[in-house]
Amino acid sequence: MAIPVFAATYIVQPGDSLYLISQRYGISIQELKEINGLRNDYLQVGQVVQIPSKQGGSVQTGQSYTVRSGDTLFLIAQRFGVTVADLRSANNLSGDLIMIGQVLTIPGKGTSPAPVNPNNPAPMYYTVRPGDTLYLIAQRLGTTVAALRTANDIWTDYLYVGQQLVIPGKSGSGSTNPNNPGGYKLSPQEFDLLARLVTAEAGGEPYIGQVAVAATVLNRVKDPRYPNTVTGVIYQVTNGIYQYEPVKNGYINMPATASAKKAVEEALAGNDPSKGANGFYNPQTAVGSWVRSQPVTVVIGNHVFFKS
Repeated sequence: MAIPVFAATYIVQPGDSLYLISQRYGISIQELKEINGLRNDYLQVGQVVQIPSKQGGSVQTGQSYTVRSGDTLFLIAQRFGVTVADLRSANNLSGDLIMIGQVLTIPGKGTSPAPVNPNNPAPMYYTVRPGDTLYLIAQRLGTTVAALRTANDIWTDYLYVGQQLVIPGKSGSGSTNPNNPGGYKLSPQEFDLLARLVTAEAGGEPYIGQVAVAATVLNRVKDPRYPNTVTGVIYQVTNGIYQYEPVKNGYINMPATASAKKAVEEALAGNDPSKGANGFYNPQTAVGSWVRSQPVTVVIGNHVFFKS
């Protein structure tokens, strides 16, 4: 069976149904179910649905897109098969900041990205998450509130979720992509370890679910309540309880798949389909009530993602 090519990801809105989404994108309900591993017609608000591309389909130059909650230039570029640089150029954007309701022009494919100046590395960006403040961001990323204000022309303490901030004194040269909100890169050993975890935990899940699993580990690394390395997070044992079942049963030692490696690369590039989650579980196999009591961020395939 041919591997499907994904043209978009769609976040389920109130009132949506598989029928309405299938009509909107011109595909069948059965295709949607198969691509997303859905066993029934139930959808949850906030759920991420993969939309397979149609054979011969293309993005028309000048097509417009209205920014929704949770969107970033990276996600929009992935959705329409263009580059972030092309989006910036087509919309006269100097940075990555976009606003909900903003109308963007989607450029045609094939536009060449702007050349990179090695003497002027791209700045590092951070995407604001629920609970963030300028003080916490400054502490987390080794800068000051005053420097953040100056770099972003912010003179109040108001931030909104999804807002992208320039981190002064930092650059994205150490990351796989200048949109990397973590500001770090993994060693080859840690990259392989994370890819093996994604393989063991989500090998049978939709690709976007694999990206989400990788993102939850990176979110833990950035959370002061957890170890500050990928290795520490994956191998963490709390009160005798392994945080990840594959570490306990040995599946973590299975070779990583190509899909899992690509998912880790995408998570490192700043794509977070988990919506800031730091954990996930399969409701059909999860034991205990604690995980089920945590706030759900999104449901992808057979996994429920949550933020504790």
